[in-house]
Amino acid sequence: MKRILFLFLSMLGASLASQAQTAAAPAAGDDQMTKFYLVVGFIFVVSILVLIVLIYLLTVIRALADSAARDRAEKLGIAYKPEPSMWSKFWTSINGFVPEEKEATLVLDHNYDGIKELDNHLPPWWKALFYGAIVWGILYLLAYHVFNSFPLSKSEYDSEVAAANAELQKIKAANPGPKIDEATVTVTTDAADLANGKTTFLNTCASCHRKDGGGDIGPNLTDEYWKHGGDIKNLFHVVTNGVPGTNMVAWGAVMSPEAIRNVASYVLTLQGSKPANGKKPEGDLYKPEVKAAEPAKADSVKTQSSL
Repeated sequence: MKRILFLFLSMLGASLASQAQTAAAPAAGDDQMTKFYLVVGFIFVVSILVLIVLIYLLTVIRALADSAARDRAEKLGIAYKPEPSMWSKFWTSINGFVPEEKEATLVLDHNYDGIKELDNHLPPWWKALFYGAIVWGILYLLAYHVFNSFPLSKSEYDSEVAAANAELQKIKAANPGPKIDEATVTVTTDAADLANGKTTFLNTCASCHRKDGGGDIGPNLTDEYWKHGGDIKNLFHVVTNGVPGTNMVAWGAVMSPEAIRNVASYVLTLQGSKPANGKKPEGDLYKPEVKAAEPAKADSVKTQSSL
C-alpha cells in the first residue's frame, strides 16, 4: 500500500510540475482564465491528495489500535471483540439498525408456521427527508403563493423577456441603420459586404455545402435548381428560419440581418461557377425574372401626304 501511494504521489507531483511549467509560459500567463483554472485545478488535486493521505493514516491508526487491543485481550485471557469503525457506527445510526441481541424486543406477538415478524421502523434518514420535504413544501407555498415574496416561473420569464426587449430597443436605437428583413432585403454588390458574406459562408455554411458551394450534406448552390426558391428573399428566409426536418438550422438568432443579407448575396455570386464533382441538381428549376425592356417611343412626327 505504501509503495502504491508513493508511486501515485510521485506521478502526480511530476504532472503538477509539468502543469506549472506550462502555466509559466508567456502565452498562458497572459490569459487570466487559464491562471484561474490552473489554480482551481491545483487546489482540487491537493484536496484529493490530502483526503487520500488522511484516509490512509486513519486506516493505519485503526490497524495499530486493533493490534494493541488484541494483544491486551490475549494477555488478559479474554476473547477479543473488535470495536466497530466510525463508518460502521455512522451507518448503523442513520439506518436505525437494532443489534441482533436486542432483536427480541422487535418481535410481534403473532407468527405463522414459525415465521416471525419484526416491528422494524423506517430508517431515520428516510424520515428526516420526508419531514424535511413537508417543511420545504409549506415554506414554498407561503413564500411563492401566499406572501408572493418570490416571482413564479411565468412572472420571472415575463420579466426576463421584457428586460431583453428593452435591451434590444436600446441596441436598435444606438444603431439606427436601414431595416433589413425578408420583405425589404435586396442583393448587395458592395465588395466589403460580399467579402463579409464569403467569410460567413466559409466559416458556417461550407461544412454542408462545400467551400465552392458544390454541395455535400446540403444541396448544390451553384446550379439553377432550388428547393425553396432562388431569389434573395427566398435565401434570406431560409437562412433566417432554417428548414425543419433537415440539417439547415435557423441562423436568425445568431446572425444579424446584415450578415444574412451578405451571405445570401454571396451565394448568388456562385451561380454558374460549375465546381468539380458538384452535387446533382435538387429541387425545381429557377430562372430569375427579367424585366421587360421599355417599348421604344413612337415617332411623333407623322409623315404628311404629298400635296
